[in-house]
Amino acid sequence: MAETQVQQNEQATRRNEKVGQVVSTKMQKTIVVSVEMRKAHPKYKRVVKSNKKFYAHDEQNSARVGDVVRIRETRPTSKLKRWALEEIVRRSALAQLPDVKEAAAE
Repeated sequence: MAETQVQQNEQATRRNEKVGQVVSTKMQKTIVVSVEMRKAHPKYKRVVKSNKKFYAHDEQNSARVGDVVRIRETRPTSKLKRWALEEIVRRSALAQLPDVKEAAAE
């Protein structure tokens, strides 16, 4: 009985999630994520790609440009931010280059 009630609560509070690529990290604790959506055209039935940018909250400033990340819908954090960084799915190869140069300089 208690297990089914917990499962129903989890399903009711499930937030929308999207996976996209980090485009900008120039703001503090904020990343801009570009999500590519593929949708069949209503008349021609051909798959059409469209991109949309989302502002997401990144508390530790851990994401870098080019990373593939998962973002989750949250309550509004600011005028534009309604998403939060859930996890970094894949690190960008380009994002690792500056770290190597800094380590070599030391």
